[in-house]
Amino acid sequence: MAKSRIEKAPVHFNINNLPQMLSTIQTENYLMEYFRETDEKGRYLYWDQFRWRVPKHHNAQKAWLVTKWIRFTKRKPIELCDKDGVEFHYTVPDSLQAKLYRIAKLSGEGMTPNSSIQKKYLISSLIIEEAISSAQLEGASTTRRVAKKMLVEERKPRTEDEQMILNNYLLMHEVKALKDAPLSIEMILHFHQIATEGTTENAVVPGSFREDDEIVISNGIDGEILHQPPSYTQIDTRLEKLCTFANTNHSGEGGDSFIDPIVKAIILHFIIGYEHPFSDGNGRTARAIFYWSMLKNGFTLFEYLSISKLLKVAPVQYGMAYLYSEIDENDLTYFIYYQADIILRAMDELFGYLDAKSREFEEVMVLLDNSSMGDKLNFIQKDIVKKAMKNPGRIFTAKEITNAYDISANTARKYLKVLAKDKLLAPLKEGRTVKYIALADIRDVFENN
Repeated sequence: MAKSRIEKAPVHFNINNLPQMLSTIQTENYLMEYFRETDEKGRYLYWDQFRWRVPKHHNAQKAWLVTKWIRFTKRKPIELCDKDGVEFHYTVPDSLQAKLYRIAKLSGEGMTPNSSIQKKYLISSLIIEEAISSAQLEGASTTRRVAKKMLVEERKPRTEDEQMILNNYLLMHEVKALKDAPLSIEMILHFHQIATEGTTENAVVPGSFREDDEIVISNGIDGEILHQPPSYTQIDTRLEKLCTFANTNHSGEGGDSFIDPIVKAIILHFIIGYEHPFSDGNGRTARAIFYWSMLKNGFTLFEYLSISKLLKVAPVQYGMAYLYSEIDENDLTYFIYYQADIILRAMDELFGYLDAKSREFEEVMVLLDNSSMGDKLNFIQKDIVKKAMKNPGRIFTAKEITNAYDISANTARKYLKVLAKDKLLAPLKEGRTVKYIALADIRDVFENN
């Protein structure tokens, strides 16, 4: 959550004040400028930022009340309530609708390059990104290089931080495996158990809800309580309602209410954080359920998208998005805007990564096309060559190739042996294991063939 105080809004919209407010607007025409959900730049601001953008000759509190009124008239309540029984709700202003449209459009356009097999292998390493970033967001300090090496080589974790990363990696695979199953309390507990197995932070019990109300979210400065989750005695009941919401058809067809699937996934993320059902691992579980919801609704691109990487960069803003939604009468719009921006940034990074990798691969392809060896190698072998040329001295193992390209161990060994036979890699036997070293003169080998 946020680490500093924010000034709470001095007034809230009350339907009983409508006649008086209408009269005020008629006598103070400037207030019509604020008769919209967002500011002129499409920003959905809370009072602490809104007030500074109101000219000094205008009454900021009245302007805020007018903005709250229009938001109230556009709000969409959902079937979930806070601990006091007040409904959560959200709105979809034009600027948010534009973000949701762009997310859906980019998700549907696919990824470069065009070949499906190339897509699969170029993005193989991205599956690891979310696992590492999610753990680092929760405090894990292992470097990305060491973490990737551990996952690729299937080495057992040596520290609790490495265990967190392995857990998240396994969790992302489990989310994908269960994407067609309905959300249930058992699934939530299952996700949490995978996320926290072998860790001890906050005396967490993997796969078990907290059994007290000692958890509070404070600002980290003077101990001010920002969020007190609902009582642990209500967890089962409240999460049952969350599961019902998650599994309800909100397609808008046949008279059903419509909730954009991206918005719905973000709401599920928020509610798990709000309920805080575990002593630790709530964030990892919330993000897992977000991914589950996106994959369930056909957004397959999200298997390779790391939102935690960007949340980790600005954790305060992540917390503020939660806080704004809670203190402004359960208005989830703040959190939805924030997450939509994070998703779009993550998508931009993904496409940039793919473009760069595609260019690298094309450079190797040009070299291979000018060599008699080019026709002998398949895509995976060419991709290994690309990595070897970029990192002379790098060691490849059959286990790494099996994990990176989702092929059998026998096939991986066969591909590596061919590269060694062609003098592109050098075999090195260690006990019963054969490793392959990237040679420094690979380019010379191609140029001479």
